[in-house]
Amino acid sequence: MYSLPQEIEVWYIIPAIRRELSKVLTKKYGMTFEKTGNALGISKAAVSQYLKKKRANVVKFPEKVKKEIMKSAEIIQKNEKKALKEILRLLFLIKKSGCSCKVCKRYNKGVLSQCRMNPIRGE
Repeated sequence: MYSLPQEIEVWYIIPAIRRELSKVLTKKYGMTFEKTGNALGISKAAVSQYLKKKRANVVKFPEKVKKEIMKSAEIIQKNEKKALKEILRLLFLIKKSGCSCKVCKRYNKGVLSQCRMNPIRGE
């Protein structure tokens, strides 16, 4: 059995983005769990779980992606309505950088040879 690239994004990448954004928004910008959750489309309990490392602890992003997450967090704290746009921008960047392919490879052993997303091979 294998997962589609979109399922990898939904199960692993998006939660990891939300985890990182939750960390920055609450710690650097002092946003409440409730306000952070509302901005990211999740509950305040989910924000708490991200911060306590009970959720989305599998994916680790490279420094380049973390810097982009910091930029997105700054934009979101200024205007929460831009969160969706920023999450989509981050997803595109992660896909373009090959980061999502690395996660896919980890959970889809043997299926990348069939992938048409131009994945990173041999790592």
